[in-house]
Amino acid sequence: MEKHELVLFLNAAKNKGLYLDSIIFHMLAYSGMRIGELLALKWKDINFQESTIYITKTLFNPKNSSKKFQLLSPKTKGSIRKIKMDESTMNLLKRHKQEQNKYKMLVRDQYEDLDFVLSKRTGYPEVHQTVIVRMKRLLKLAGINRQLAPHSLRHTHTSLLIEAGVGLKEIQQRLGHTNINTTMDIYAHLTADMEEKASHQFSELMKNLF
Repeated sequence: MEKHELVLFLNAAKNKGLYLDSIIFHMLAYSGMRIGELLALKWKDINFQESTIYITKTLFNPKNSSKKFQLLSPKTKGSIRKIKMDESTMNLLKRHKQEQNKYKMLVRDQYEDLDFVLSKRTGYPEVHQTVIVRMKRLLKLAGINRQLAPHSLRHTHTSLLIEAGVGLKEIQQRLGHTNINTTMDIYAHLTADMEEKASHQFSELMKNLF
């Protein structure tokens, strides 16, 4: 997504989203996590004092069944990582934890407390397919007429890191790439896109002067 599209999309998630939409898509956009890594997060992985998230596992749930899932090791050894998060994301997580705790108290007999950050109303983890369907809904509401998947937000996060001047090594660590070449390929591709866009914008600017 372009930066302005991301703003429209996250506003739609915040103002028109269903349960968990706002926090799921905010987390994907602000962390660069893979969707499986996000859905596997437990509260013990969140350190509010250090403002960090420790990524150690991924949710495997090919049949999108609420109760039949596996927590597996991440894609590669390099995918096990600790990432620093911004204040707005940590505040969002704090509010979500408070709301979740209140809900658990109301339905304690029906809630399976497995410590998942992004749990359904039953306590079991949210499933991939729900996130995919919800994203399509929000894209439509935001007026973004493009076919995008949750993984697109990982690419968006990467492009914004590059635009912000973050170094290759830092991007590699944040995304959990074991091989720096993977990061370099993405970096080169996105940088080329930015250069082409800059050239086009300059050309358009000069047209208006003559």
